[in-house]
Amino acid sequence: MIRVILPAHLRTLARVNDREVSIDGVAEPVTARTIVDALEATYPMLKGTIRDHRTKERRPMVRFFACEQDISHDPIDTPLPEEVASGREPFWIVGAMSGG
Repeated sequence: MIRVILPAHLRTLARVNDREVSIDGVAEPVTARTIVDALEATYPMLKGTIRDHRTKERRPMVRFFACEQDISHDPIDTPLPEEVASGREPFWIVGAMSGG
């Protein structure tokens, strides 16, 4: 089981009340791609919100965190730390902000 923290707007779309969801069936090795694949399979209404429908690239205003580290610019197929893969630590999906 993988724990995923979702921002408020994605929780609303997924119709979940808790900020943390549990995802089963994440393919090994556990990567950002396999987590998002499983998340979209569990919550199909999230398709296209985290990644582009066509390219499957992370959307620019979405960030991924694992073990308090921003992994948004790491290759999407990089294995995540054992703490995330084992469910001890959550995988965070965060809506980024911009402006000046």
